[in-house]
Amino acid sequence: MIRTLYRPGQAELVDALRRPSATDRETDTAVREILDGVRDKGDSALRYYSEKFDGYLPLSLKVEESVIAEAAGSVPEELKEAINAAYKNIQTFHSAQLQKTNVVRTAEGVKCWSRNVGIERVGLYIPGGTAPLFSTVLMLAVPAQLAGCREIIMCTPPGKTGEINPLILYTASLAGVTTIYMAGGAQAIAAMAYGTESIPPVYKIFGPGNRYVTRAKELVQLDGVAIDMPAGPSEVMIIADETANPVFVAADLLSQAEHGADSQAIMLTDSKVMIELVQKETELQSAGMERNSIIRQSLEKSALILLDTIDDCLSVSNRYAPEHLILATADPYLHAAAVINAGSVFLGKYSSESTGDYITGPNHTLPTGGYARNYSGLSTSSFMKKIFFQEVTKQGVMNIGPATEMLATAEMLTGHSNAVSVRLKYITNEQNRSARKA
Repeated sequence: MIRTLYRPGQAELVDALRRPSATDRETDTAVREILDGVRDKGDSALRYYSEKFDGYLPLSLKVEESVIAEAAGSVPEELKEAINAAYKNIQTFHSAQLQKTNVVRTAEGVKCWSRNVGIERVGLYIPGGTAPLFSTVLMLAVPAQLAGCREIIMCTPPGKTGEINPLILYTASLAGVTTIYMAGGAQAIAAMAYGTESIPPVYKIFGPGNRYVTRAKELVQLDGVAIDMPAGPSEVMIIADETANPVFVAADLLSQAEHGADSQAIMLTDSKVMIELVQKETELQSAGMERNSIIRQSLEKSALILLDTIDDCLSVSNRYAPEHLILATADPYLHAAAVINAGSVFLGKYSSESTGDYITGPNHTLPTGGYARNYSGLSTSSFMKKIFFQEVTKQGVMNIGPATEMLATAEMLTGHSNAVSVRLKYITNEQNRSARKA
């Protein structure tokens, strides 16, 4: 049963909101061994770990085009239409983030601008397991495609007979993934980071995973490979007042809890009655769910918490910085204005996290573990880099040169000062020559 707290003290509240640990010393040791193995032995290490962890020894790591085409043919048309609808909405939302190049004149004779350039080669990791996360393929590949990434490489683990779920293959083809490889876990992260005989090294790695994948991403970042964001177990926080629908609230808590045994689902409310109703609903609804055993483990780490006011709830939420925040209140727009730390916010009783996971458009790859205090969810800019350009004309040097000389001299960088001085001297001499000729 989910834990309930009524106006808890600070220490009790902190304990209830403590997130499940994402890593430990044993995990760290295992991941470092895998990273070293793939870096040293390449494809042979990938095959070894595939057989060890996935139960399948692949002859070839690359998924051939014929297999991808065959997978597309096995997906029901009705489901294709739903995937295509999600693709369109995600593409529409992320297309709006693309910015035009604007030239800025910071001074007379000085012109500056920036240009967005897609990261040339990116790597996407899609977990395997019991749930085929084809929605994550869309959330990663669509903005990469829009950003103009030339190579979009995807790694995903095979099943015990070497198959990859047709939904993942169809979605990857739809969303512009250029190459797919059968590789999972920390070993897939290592392959994309360091490269093997089959898999080229990428410049940035994206995608969720278990604690081994998460730790692998953190460690390869130390070797200079960029990653999307620190990641941990998924989480939702719901702020509900007396007008909320307890059936909806319970359903939202459970939809998050079924992600994994280490997921966390929290409801904050100013209504004692709401706690009682939601507690009953979670028990009632979870009883018939396929992932009930996972849900129950998750609920042990979750809580329903009564606070004095909705403002108190918002204050706690901003300190917690949830991945997903649902505002199930009478005036969600008013309360949304007070949100400063959250990955993605859902307003009103009909906005479920489920629609955000699949089809509304905003990205569902979001900061967890409190990182919403300083990270954003994925966007097209996550797959881009900015290159700055600047042009200084003769008039520009005359305008900003003296100030540049002064600033460089103050920092005792005479070489910097000289690079401007020689230009100013050249212009002065040129002007003197022109005056003598006149």
